[in-house]
Amino acid sequence: MKKIVLIPDSFKGTMSSTCVCNLMKEVALRYFPSLEVVSIPIADGGEGTVDAFLFVCRRGEKRRERVSGPYGSLVDSFWAMIGDTAVIEMAACAGLPLTKENRNPCITTTYGVGQLIGKALDQGCRQIVVGLGGSGTNDGGCGMAAALGVRFFNKDDEEFVPTGGSLKDIARIDLSGRDSRLDDTDVVAICDTGNPLFGLDGAAYVFAPQKGADAAMVEMLDAGLRHLDKVVEKDLGVRAAEEAGVGAAGGCGFGMRVFLKASIRMGIDMLLDAVGFEKLLDGADYVFTGEGKMDGQSLGGKVISGVARRAKACGVPVIAVVGDIGDGIGGAYGQGVAAVFSTNRQAADFGKIRHRCMEDMDLALDNIFRLIKLAEEKSRCS
Repeated sequence: MKKIVLIPDSFKGTMSSTCVCNLMKEVALRYFPSLEVVSIPIADGGEGTVDAFLFVCRRGEKRRERVSGPYGSLVDSFWAMIGDTAVIEMAACAGLPLTKENRNPCITTTYGVGQLIGKALDQGCRQIVVGLGGSGTNDGGCGMAAALGVRFFNKDDEEFVPTGGSLKDIARIDLSGRDSRLDDTDVVAICDTGNPLFGLDGAAYVFAPQKGADAAMVEMLDAGLRHLDKVVEKDLGVRAAEEAGVGAAGGCGFGMRVFLKASIRMGIDMLLDAVGFEKLLDGADYVFTGEGKMDGQSLGGKVISGVARRAKACGVPVIAVVGDIGDGIGGAYGQGVAAVFSTNRQAADFGKIRHRCMEDMDLALDNIFRLIKLAEEKSRCS
């Protein structure tokens, strides 16, 4: 083995993608000291997106801001300025970890996302890239839009900022106060899912349960998104509810499309293009990737599937090292994943195993590279 490419996502709540790259490299060199190792910390629109763009672009700076968090109180957040491009990850101000144990997508807001976009506009950015992964919200992007001057009114003509639980109360939408600088700005929403706004495959039914919604709440949130779509069509003349990706981040993809006129792209493809992925594969024996949990959702537009599809086209096998393996991953092998390994050594809840994640990762990788080395030794002897 002469060369490998490391391109994992973060293991959310435990290890950053940079940390995972470092661990993979350390163990690989333990068995193959002369190995060429190419490390690419990556993300697909969620946690780590800002750092991933800063890494692949090799320039720019991270800017710190205080903006609204998911429950309205101020939180420390950040974004990246790379030339005249801003990169924002909504997880940095409206992310699920920020909701802590008090998860309730009926009352969380994306207002802080709009504030970060406003900060980027203040700095003269002409392109704004917003990563939509890892949210704890279900407000259809209305909070974000309100922070940028879009006004929402109820049946009594009172202005308010809608959340997931109050989308049903929107009677009309007024764009007259929308930040005019958006008209001259290329806004791109990047995500890891192709879900529509509502329905069984939509934002509420697929993602709201992990944000704290029970079955009754899911139905209510879905009805609210349906209502939002109707008012948008009535007042803005726009129909976008069935477009791929608008259901991302509790419908924030929809809000970006209809209020900011954003385009929607798969985050992993945008980053792979930026880093020149196919060129980095020249001469590579394997690609190593991974994420915290691999399941059926990983096959849509997340890091593992995006990396595997493009590596397969170049004839390079992909090994996925993940924290946990869920159901429905069989399709990954057709996409180009050669093998999947879990770092979990025993059945235990996340709260317990997270404290030993690096040790578990080291052991899993050690066994993988032991096996590769053994296979190469046997091949030379035959």
